[in-house]
Amino acid sequence: MQSMYWAIELLAQVLIFLVGAFLAVVVVLYLIDRFQTHDAIRRNFPVIGRFRSLFSTLGEFFRQYFFAMDREELPFNRAQRDWVERAAVGRGNTVAFGSTRNLGIPGTPIFVNAAFPPLGNQYSQTAPMIIGPTAREPYEAKSIFNLSGMSFGALSRPAVEALSMGAARAGIWMNTGEGGLSVYHLKGGGDLVFQIGTAKYGVRDLEGNLSDEKLREIAAHPEVKMFELKLAQGAKPGKGGILPATKVSAEIAAIRGIPEGVASISPNRHPEIEDWDDLLDMVAHIRDVTGKPVGCKTVVGAIEPFAELFVRIAERGPEAAPDFITIDGGEGGTGAAPMPLIDLVGMPIREALPLICDLRDSHGLHDRIRLIASGKLINPSDVAWAICAGADFVTSARGFMFSLGCIQAMKCNRNTCPTGITTHDPRLQKGLVPEDKFDKVARYAKGVIHEVETIAHSVGVAEPRQMRRRHVRLVQDSGRSVPMSEIYPPSPPPN
Repeated sequence: MQSMYWAIELLAQVLIFLVGAFLAVVVVLYLIDRFQTHDAIRRNFPVIGRFRSLFSTLGEFFRQYFFAMDREELPFNRAQRDWVERAAVGRGNTVAFGSTRNLGIPGTPIFVNAAFPPLGNQYSQTAPMIIGPTAREPYEAKSIFNLSGMSFGALSRPAVEALSMGAARAGIWMNTGEGGLSVYHLKGGGDLVFQIGTAKYGVRDLEGNLSDEKLREIAAHPEVKMFELKLAQGAKPGKGGILPATKVSAEIAAIRGIPEGVASISPNRHPEIEDWDDLLDMVAHIRDVTGKPVGCKTVVGAIEPFAELFVRIAERGPEAAPDFITIDGGEGGTGAAPMPLIDLVGMPIREALPLICDLRDSHGLHDRIRLIASGKLINPSDVAWAICAGADFVTSARGFMFSLGCIQAMKCNRNTCPTGITTHDPRLQKGLVPEDKFDKVARYAKGVIHEVETIAHSVGVAEPRQMRRRHVRLVQDSGRSVPMSEIYPPSPPPN
C-alpha cells in the first residue's frame, strides 16, 4: 500500500514538473514574440501567432491527403500519381463506375475511337527509329517513352542507380542530366543520352570550356548513344542549373569538375553560342568529335526565332541539322528555380510542340530531325497526345520520380527529401533501396507504353506512331471539342 502512495506522489511531482516546464516555455516564447520586430503577427499575438506558420507549413500535406479532390492538386494531382503508383507496382489500372475527369475543361484531349478498330492479330510492334543517320554511329532507339534528364547531384546515388537499372530492364534510354556521367548511370548497362549543360559538367577543361578530349572519353562508353546540348529547361528558361552547396559533395564535385561545398550555378546560356549558326557549328563539332548523334534541348517562347533556325538549316543542308530537338514545355519541373520562371516563362508543351513539328515538316526535315516532347507528360493520355501532335519520342522525369516513390513533398531543393530521391543525407537515402525500386521504374515505363498502344488500337491504328492529329479532339471554351488537325493543320510537303 505504501508503494502505491509513493507511486502516486511521484506521478504528481512529474505532472507538476511538466506543467511548470510547459508554462516556463510559454512565458519564454511570449517574451520572445512580444519583443521581436520581424513578424507582426507574433508580436501582436504572442505564442498563438506561431500556429499560423505551423498550419501554413502543414497545409500542403493535409490538402494532399484529406482535402484536395482527386484531380485538383498541382503540379500533379492524386489521380495522376495513383496511376503511376499502380503501374509501378504491377497492379491493374482498371477502374470502376466511371471517370472522375471533367471533360469540359478547355484543352482536354478526347481520342477519336474507330468504328472498327483492329483486332488483336492486326496489332504491330512499334518499330525502332533511327536517330542521327549521318553520324558515324547512328542510334537505333527502341522505345517511344524514355527517361528525361535528371543529374546525379540533383538526384541521390540510390535514385540514379534504380533509374539506371530500371531503364535497362525496360529497354528505354536514360538522360544523364547536365551533371555529368557517374558510375551510377552506368550501373544498369542501358542506353544513355549524355546532356551537355551550359557549365559543360563532365566535358569541361579547367577554364570551363568544352574539352574534345573529355568528349571522346565520354563517347568511348558504349552505353552513351547520343549527346544533348541543353540550351534551356522548361522550368527555368534563361536561367542556368542550380545545385545548392549542401548537395555538392566531394564525389559530385569530382564528376562535375567544380569546388566541393560551393553552390553550383550554371551560366544562363553557352557563352560561345550567340546565334543559330553558332549552335549548328557546335552540334557539328560534337558530332564530328564523338561520332554519335547530337541534338539540342530548348524551350519555345515564340515561334519566329525557330523559323530562323530552320532557314539556317535549309541554307546549310540537311546534314548540318541537329539529329533531334527536345522541346521542353514551360510547365517542366526542376529541383530548384525562381518562382517567376517556373510559373510564367516559356510556352506550354501543348502549344509549342505542334508549332515546331510544323516548322520541321514544312522544310522537309521530318525524317532527318527527330522531335522529343518533354514537360509534365507522365500518363498514357499525355504521351498519346504528344505523338498525335507530331512527337517521335516522349521523355519524362517526374513520372519516373513517382515510380521511385516520390510523394511530391516539394523539398527537392532542401536536401531533406523524405523518400531519399533528391537528398544526399545518408540517413534519408537508406529508405530508397535500388534493388527494390528498379523493377517499379521498369514496370512504370512498360505500363505507359502498353496503354499508349491501347489508345492507338482504339483509334484504329496498329501502333502508336501511326496516330495523327485527326485522331484526337481538343475541348474548346464553348465546351465543344474540335479535331486537333483543324487547330493545327498539318504542314503541306515542301515544293
